[in-house]
Amino acid sequence: MPAMRVFALSYLALPILFALTASAPHAAPADEPNPVEKQHQGNSSGTLSSKQQLDNLFMALRRQRDPDQASLIADQINAQFADSGSATINLLMQWADKAIQDKRNAAAMDYLDQVISLKPDYVEGWNRRATLNFAIGDYRKSMEDINQVLRIEPRHFGALAGMAAMLTERGNDALALKAWQRFLEVYPANRSAQEEADKLSEKIAGSRT
Repeated sequence: MPAMRVFALSYLALPILFALTASAPHAAPADEPNPVEKQHQGNSSGTLSSKQQLDNLFMALRRQRDPDQASLIADQINAQFADSGSATINLLMQWADKAIQDKRNAAAMDYLDQVISLKPDYVEGWNRRATLNFAIGDYRKSMEDINQVLRIEPRHFGALAGMAAMLTERGNDALALKAWQRFLEVYPANRSAQEEADKLSEKIAGSRT
């Protein structure tokens, strides 16, 4: 199974129209100050909040055209998602990961339920539970969880990739293409996403002739 497909099928999203019609982020005009400098100007302490750091990373990801450099930025974004800012939550996530590795899905689900109960705005808690629900075949719950991911963070490129893959499998090429287009608004240098979008565009165009 191709790498992008494995990555994408770890995620699901519902409702589709919510994710596809949510306001897409826009890059700052070219004549605006560097995003990091701009935040420093408005913050006398000279430090950035986690949200400011994440916003700056997403801006850099949108502007970066080199795939390798963009991948490094994407890794930083995923690291930001993973860090809950709470030692307790981070420990529960580690326990959940270990339980998943050991195929103790019930225990993993219990840990993730606790994570979501304790910190419902922590995007990675919902994301990890969506992945687990998908793995055990509970697609309805997986979709519900990934919808929460996109509600909290509409720029979550993993969720958008998963949605696109699922739509493609169901034969809904037009909506799948829209999902990939949304993905590419967030992460334009991703070659696999570009290839998937191109293939769908060609397929849709061919079906109209």
